[in-house]
Amino acid sequence: MQGDGSLIIFFMSFAELGLAEPIVRAVTESGYTQPTPIQAQAIPAVLKGGDLLAGAQTGTGKTAGFTLPVLQLLSGGKRPAPKSVRALVLTPTRELAAQVEESVRNYGKYLKLSTAVIFGGVNINPQIRLLDRGLDILVATPGRLLDLMQQNAVSLKDVEILVLDEADRMLDMGFIRDIRKVLAALPPKRQNLLFSATFSDEIKALADGLLNNPAMIEVARRNSTVEVIAQKIHPVDRDKKHQLLAHLIKERNWFQVLVFTRTKHGANKLVEQLGKSGISALAIHGNKSQAARTRALSEFKSAELQVLVATDIAARGIDIDQLPHVVNYDLPNVPEDYVHRIGRTGRAGATGEAVSLVCVDEHGLLRDIERFIKREVPREVIEGFEPDPTAKAQPIQLRSAEHRQQRGGNRGGNSGGRGGDGGGHRDSSRGGNGQRSGNGDRNGDRNGNRAAAPRNARSDGQQAARDNPSRPAQPRDAQGRPAQGRDGQRPAQSRNGQPRTSQPRPGHGGQRPAQGGQQQAAGQAMPRPAPRAQQGGALLSRSAANTQGKLRSGEE
Repeated sequence: MQGDGSLIIFFMSFAELGLAEPIVRAVTESGYTQPTPIQAQAIPAVLKGGDLLAGAQTGTGKTAGFTLPVLQLLSGGKRPAPKSVRALVLTPTRELAAQVEESVRNYGKYLKLSTAVIFGGVNINPQIRLLDRGLDILVATPGRLLDLMQQNAVSLKDVEILVLDEADRMLDMGFIRDIRKVLAALPPKRQNLLFSATFSDEIKALADGLLNNPAMIEVARRNSTVEVIAQKIHPVDRDKKHQLLAHLIKERNWFQVLVFTRTKHGANKLVEQLGKSGISALAIHGNKSQAARTRALSEFKSAELQVLVATDIAARGIDIDQLPHVVNYDLPNVPEDYVHRIGRTGRAGATGEAVSLVCVDEHGLLRDIERFIKREVPREVIEGFEPDPTAKAQPIQLRSAEHRQQRGGNRGGNSGGRGGDGGGHRDSSRGGNGQRSGNGDRNGDRNGNRAAAPRNARSDGQQAARDNPSRPAQPRDAQGRPAQGRDGQRPAQSRNGQPRTSQPRPGHGGQRPAQGGQQQAAGQAMPRPAPRAQQGGALLSRSAANTQGKLRSGEE
């Protein structure tokens, strides 16, 4: 049955789906007695050994839909060879990878199977040691997996089962090339499982090239939201959003509030503003070290932390039972991300509340969201926070650009290397606050072990022109050196913008200036200053920049 799956739930238990007793016992101890619709249909399909394309709403149990049958299929097989993997699960974000691996361990605790999770932002050496002995199940993000493959730390030639979890998010984040590289290293004969929160046309196109005559399951339409989630819009002026959020949290006594912002800078700023209002809050995004992100999630899950502020990087990686409140502080640029965000609440049949604070700048985004979910979200104006009816909308990207300009054009901080804090359309280049969903770096782990570097070291003139647009860029020749005039003179303008003295360079015009009390031989040029790429590491060389620029995970 491929409808809503309700009849299957009433007449089937996990044992009746064909799962072994040790797995059923572990599932029962985790508090689950009946399968969800996606589980009831996916588990038997996977156990048959064929490929599967499955889609369901966020929070309906997709993870158990593939982890349980994979555990069953691997439980009777041979032990993995050193550095080899029997089942590979790819996820887009670190948090989701950790969540999936935790589920694998919990459900497989009575089986003699080895599992591990690998992602970027942490020391790679312990991960290499884990892979040395071989693994039954490996959960990984694409970037770190490719790093380990390049170091010959892992072999994928023995993979029996491939799982792409949250495949739509991986496509949104630009992982398609990484996925293709991984697929090229896999054996042609294997079982492929593709799970997704949404069933977009792009996902179906990926499935056409990856899956072989797959079973297809879709338990809900692609643009639907969970019905048990109460959605509401609070219109408000843009400069009163943080005050309204603090008001709602205090007046309604909210705890465990997950708040989504559009940018990493916005997340950090909101944490500071909530702290001044006496509300404990932490931010989680791509510029946070993995240790900081793990600590924030742990405190939030244990209810020690009242508010967790996140960019869309965490939209698929936070799985908390009975999470009561999700707040869209900024509406997402992509309507599908709205579904994923509010899907953090109302999970596994529980009720939840999703509130969006909408200013005049976001009316267009709101229309797109309502058109996508095919329903109008109720509005409620909070007394004391009535929006100004005469306020004019400002382009959201323009305001982001103004903020960057105020910071002196600095490309550090919120801009990343290969950028990407989460999905969305591609608004700019592969880094920065506005790219791909306006959410920031797909990499930039500023407080982690590695820092993103520019793809190519800029010349001095290019950097000066960027930092000071009013100053013309210094001419350069093909080798990046200061261009010279016809008479051999250096440019009239120095780096600090002051006029140079009109003095021929050594070795030109027959002059022999003294240096250090010694004469320079005629016709012999004095040594040139080292380029900035070699001075104190101010700028990296092209090769070093490319090497460090290969961090792949803002997510990872």
